[in-house]
Amino acid sequence: MEFPLSAPLASRFEFLDECGSTNTELVGRAADAWPDFSVLVTTSQTAGRGRLDRVWVAPPGQALAVSVLLRPSFSLDAFGWLPLMAGLAMARAVDSVGVAGAVSLKWPNDVLVDGLKVSGLLAELLPGAAGVVLGAGVNLTIPRESLPTPQSTSLGLHGAAEEGLADRVLAAYLGELHGLYAALGEHGGDADASGIRRLVVERCSTVGRQVRVELPGGRTLFGSANDIDPAGHLTVVDREDGAVQTVAAGDVTHLRYE
Repeated sequence: MEFPLSAPLASRFEFLDECGSTNTELVGRAADAWPDFSVLVTTSQTAGRGRLDRVWVAPPGQALAVSVLLRPSFSLDAFGWLPLMAGLAMARAVDSVGVAGAVSLKWPNDVLVDGLKVSGLLAELLPGAAGVVLGAGVNLTIPRESLPTPQSTSLGLHGAAEEGLADRVLAAYLGELHGLYAALGEHGGDADASGIRRLVVERCSTVGRQVRVELPGGRTLFGSANDIDPAGHLTVVDREDGAVQTVAAGDVTHLRYE
């Protein structure tokens, strides 16, 4: 498959006809000194992984899986902004291909169209903190009856033209990601100074919503998500006692009541 729009945007670009997991593949190849902003892509991922070790599988040719290798020069403390930045880049890319519907981020790693998941992201740290592999999956043309969950959707179901869709959305994603990554790097990983934090908060539909958060250890938090802090963590006002809780990791559900 050809990617004439996308390939020139990567320092190294490889397309695989089929792949178990682009993240696993790229993490393995990164040890061979692949450069910053290397990209590995497939339209047939057979063992993709999401957060909490969930399996992500899509019909061949109907979804795109991409992993990008980043080797930031800034502090490890700022690495937590990389998947949030990637989510913003993917939301902008989804916007660019002509979908009908509101495109937003769901903290920490999903892109939604009208509240339905069209893309998910997963970041993996390389050994020795030598870099980060940012994985993203986006549903391209999966028909409604083949979607993995009732909460999922695809670009085609929201009106995106099928012609060249994989290359168009990937090129938009890589272009947006490159610009945001450069801005973050120019400010030493400072999400506030670079404007990344503001942009993510503005696009994040979790902020301002009533949420349920399944926390590590089995505890459940109910409350109102009110911000994303300078470290990229979600802050939630606990419904029970009004205390502000900082969520570094958790499974978030948007609740329908206010």
